[in-house]
Amino acid sequence: MRYSKMLIPTVKEVPADAQVISHVLMLRAGLIRKVAAGIYNYLPLGLRVLRKIEQIIREEMVRAGAQELLMPAVNPAELWQESGRWYKYGPELLRFKDRKGADYCVGPTHEEVITALVRGEVRSYKELPLNLFQIQSKFRDEVRPRFGLMRAREFIMKDAYSFDVDEKAAAVCYEGMYRTYCRIFDRCGLRFRAVEADTGNIGGNRSHEFQVLAESGEDAIVACSQCSYAANVEKAAIGAPPVAPAASRPDIPLQKVATPGQRTIDEVASFLKVEPQQIVKSLIYLVDGKPLAALCRGDHEINEVKLRAHLRADEVMLADDATIEQTTHAPCGFAGPVGLDLPIVADQAVAQMFGAVCGANEKDMHFTGLAVPRDVKLQSIGDLRTARAGDTCGRCGGSFELHRGVEVGQVFFLGTKYAAPMKCVYLGEDGKEHPMVMGCYGIGVGRTAAAAIEQNHDDDGIIWPLPIAPCQVHLLSLGPQPEVVQVADRLYHELLEHGVEVLYDDRSERPGVKFKDADLLGIPFRIAIGGKGVAGGYAEWRPRRDRQTVNVPLAVIASHARAAIDSEMRRTPAEIAP
Repeated sequence: MRYSKMLIPTVKEVPADAQVISHVLMLRAGLIRKVAAGIYNYLPLGLRVLRKIEQIIREEMVRAGAQELLMPAVNPAELWQESGRWYKYGPELLRFKDRKGADYCVGPTHEEVITALVRGEVRSYKELPLNLFQIQSKFRDEVRPRFGLMRAREFIMKDAYSFDVDEKAAAVCYEGMYRTYCRIFDRCGLRFRAVEADTGNIGGNRSHEFQVLAESGEDAIVACSQCSYAANVEKAAIGAPPVAPAASRPDIPLQKVATPGQRTIDEVASFLKVEPQQIVKSLIYLVDGKPLAALCRGDHEINEVKLRAHLRADEVMLADDATIEQTTHAPCGFAGPVGLDLPIVADQAVAQMFGAVCGANEKDMHFTGLAVPRDVKLQSIGDLRTARAGDTCGRCGGSFELHRGVEVGQVFFLGTKYAAPMKCVYLGEDGKEHPMVMGCYGIGVGRTAAAAIEQNHDDDGIIWPLPIAPCQVHLLSLGPQPEVVQVADRLYHELLEHGVEVLYDDRSERPGVKFKDADLLGIPFRIAIGGKGVAGGYAEWRPRRDRQTVNVPLAVIASHARAAIDSEMRRTPAEIAP
C-alpha cells in the first residue's frame, strides 16, 4: 500500500474530547473519526486492524466447531417480549416503531433471535450440540458514551451461542469456549487474565470476563498471589475473617453519645477518635421495592452486585433521603442497626465486630461499644463488599493483588434462561421434550483493538502487536534523489514478493514528518531508505517496540524482514512485553 494513495489523516493535536490514550491515538493516527456520540467511521488502517482481529476470531471459532451465520440488526419486539427482556433491559435498548406501528429494537445482543431460529430448525437430540456465531454491528444506547471504541454506542461484536442437551454437555462447551478465547487473545498478542464476573443483563449462573491488563484500564480486577483465582472486584470471593477468641473481645456497654453534625465516616471517626474500620456503616437499600439495611465496615464498600446475588433479588438500589428518614426516623448519616425495624444483612467482616461505633437512628447521635452479635439481629451474613488489594482469597487463603484491565470478551453459562420461556426444546432419547441448555460468548472487536493500544503504546504513539497490526512493515523513502526513490520502489516490490504486508511512505514530505507518523501509526517494523544508506548499500531497520536501529544490507533486507516477522509471530505476549 502506498501512503500517497491512502486516507491516513494523522494529526498532531490531542483531540479535546478524548480522555483515554486509545481514543487519543486512534484519532491522531487517523484510524477512526467521530460521526456522533459513541458512533464512529472506521478509516482504512483502523479497519485493517479490525479485520485482522476478526480473522483470528473466525479461525479459532471454526477450529472449536462453531459455524458462522449472520442475523439481522433489527429485532421484532415480540421475541424480546417472549424472553421478558423487552421490559427489563432498560433505556440502553434502542426501541422504535416501523411505518405500521409495530415495535422493534436494534439488537444489543442476539439471544432472542438465535433462540427463535434454533427452536424452529432443531427437533432432535441427534442434532445437538450446536454452536453458532456471527460478527456484526450492535447498538446499545449508552447514557454516557465515552473513551472512543471502549464505550461506544455502535460497535462490532462477535457473539456466539451454544445449544446442548443438558448442563453437563453445556459445561463442556463452556470450557471449550473458555480455552478458545484464551487462544484468540494469545494470538492477538495481548497480555490478559480470565476472571470470574457478574452475568449482568445477559443472565445465567456462571461467567468469565477476559481482561486485557493495562494501567489505564476501566475495570478493577484482583488476582490471588498464591493460586490461579482471579475475578472482577464486584465478583471476587473474599475469605471470611478469623473468629476472634472470646478472651480478646472487649466487653463494653452500648452507650449513646452526641455527635453534632458528624455524618460521614471520616467525620465520625475524627470526632470520636476512632479508626474508620471501627465503625459499622449502615446503608438503607430498596430491594425489589422493599427497604433493607446492609452493614459493612466503615473502610469498606457494599458491593451491590454481591448484595443482589446474596438476596436473590432482581433490583437493588440505594434508598433516597426521604425513605431513609422514614425508615430510620433520623436524617441521612445517622442510620444504625440497633433497634432498627428492618431486615438487616451484614458483610462477614462486620459479623464479629466488638466495641464498634454505629449510628443511633437519631439526629446528631451515635452508639459506641457496639457488639454486633449481642446488639444486632441479623437476617443473614455474607461476602457483600468490593474486593481490594490485600484481601484474603476466598479460594485458598492467599492474598489479592489489584490490577487494572479492559474487558474485551465475556463467556456466559445461560442454562435455560432463554430456552425455557421461549420454548426452545428438543425431543430426547426418552421421547419427551426438554429445554436446550445454552451458553453465549461475546468479544468486542473494536474494544480489543482499543485495549491493544492501552496496553501497547509510548509517548510517541501506538506499538501494535504484530498479529493485529494494520501492516507488518513501514517502508520510508527519505529523499527526493532519484536513486533513493528507485531503491525504495524496488524494495517495496521485493517485500511484497516475500509475502510482507507493507505500508510504503512514498510521500513528498520531510524525513522528520515521516518518522513522526511512523511512530504514531505503530507498525511493528520500520525500514528507512536514505541517500547515505543507498550509497553505503544498506537500509535502516528499526523495530517499533525496542527502537534499536541497525543497518542491514539492501541485498538481504527483504529476507531479513520476513525472518523477523516469522520469529515475532512465534513469541508469546509475555516474551514480547517490555
